[in-house]
Amino acid sequence: MRVQTIAIHPAAPSKPAFGVACNGCGVCCLAEPCPAGQLLSLKRRGACRLLQWDEATSRYRCGLLSATGLGRRSAWLAHWLTTRARRWIAAGQGCDSDAAVEP
Repeated sequence: MRVQTIAIHPAAPSKPAFGVACNGCGVCCLAEPCPAGQLLSLKRRGACRLLQWDEATSRYRCGLLSATGLGRRSAWLAHWLTTRARRWIAAGQGCDSDAAVEP
């Protein structure tokens, strides 16, 4: 069993059970980037650089889904990226982190 300490925003929701709908707790992405995150952030371990805290909803969100960082690039590029990112990170498929979280 691997033990890892991650820093989670104090207002983040508790991690849901494996397979339950994602609630934006951020545990999975704070532990390690997904394959898309590894490719785009050039990082294989530790918190994904694409993960963002959304103050308005008090939850974490993948930067790929909001297409932030595109600046003033065309709207079609943002749409293309977010559409594919949902599939790449299996958005809406349920929690895929089996991590045991302790305070």
